[in-house]
Amino acid sequence: MKMENNKNFNAVCFGEVLWDVFPSHKKIGGAPLNVALRMKALGVESTIISRVGLDEDGDEILSYINNQNVSSDSIQVGEDYKTGVVNVMINEKGNASYDILYPSSWDKIVLTNEMIEKVSASDVFIFGSLICRDEISRSTLYSLLDKAKYKVFDANLRAPYYTTEVLLELMSKADFIKLNDEELWEISRKLESPYNSFEQNIKFIAEKTNTKQVCVTKGAFGAVLYVNDKFYYNSGYFIKVVDTVGAGDSFLATLTARLLKGKSPQKSLNYACAIGALVAGREGANPKISDVEIRKYMMIEEKDKSKK
Repeated sequence: MKMENNKNFNAVCFGEVLWDVFPSHKKIGGAPLNVALRMKALGVESTIISRVGLDEDGDEILSYINNQNVSSDSIQVGEDYKTGVVNVMINEKGNASYDILYPSSWDKIVLTNEMIEKVSASDVFIFGSLICRDEISRSTLYSLLDKAKYKVFDANLRAPYYTTEVLLELMSKADFIKLNDEELWEISRKLESPYNSFEQNIKFIAEKTNTKQVCVTKGAFGAVLYVNDKFYYNSGYFIKVVDTVGAGDSFLATLTARLLKGKSPQKSLNYACAIGALVAGREGANPKISDVEIRKYMMIEEKDKSKK
């Protein structure tokens, strides 16, 4: 990743936009959209490539994205399939499980020249695995990956919508891989890693996929970042969890934005972990969080740690 402080960066996120339907309410979401919204809030110009249905749910999503000053020009509208809906259940610990309806409109993203131009001109292209469950969107993604300068893969595994073959292909095309701890173990097993330790498996995946940058989140216990043969650690920030929806997306958006802007790996990781914690402490995937609030939260935590 070329890192410059004085450049205006732009990101393209590719994948699902949808409604997260909770037992008592519904909210607009989808990991790529969550990432795009957080990156925009951090000063990175963001575009989302997706598809919605010709329906009220789709109209509301487009209106919402435009109101957040994220470009929706690359969101296709089609009448063949409905706008995506995911039924979300939150357990007593605030962790989410998902029932993702198939097929949805975002499964059918069709390649256009305008998409190719936007991705070619972007500084970073962010994508996940769920969008590959349907051949049409998967084919579009593969074509765009060939045009992207810098590719960030957010695994975001959702059973049963992935195969080892597709995961290996996506990771091999990526310049940066982001996993959570469960995904690290699962993918390591699928790739027949001989190792049992966290660090050895991160190195194993980096070598197997020829990727120099890998990040693994550990929920409440922070994250590990592996950049150019060196490990960086953050042990997490205390927060009373409300729901974890979108916390990983905000973490990735923040880490990517900070690294793009030339911040050190350690400082980028610390800031990203703080934002991930603050998002988990609030309802919904995209709460507004100011820089002042983040810095105050991090300073309070650091002061508390220094007393020990």
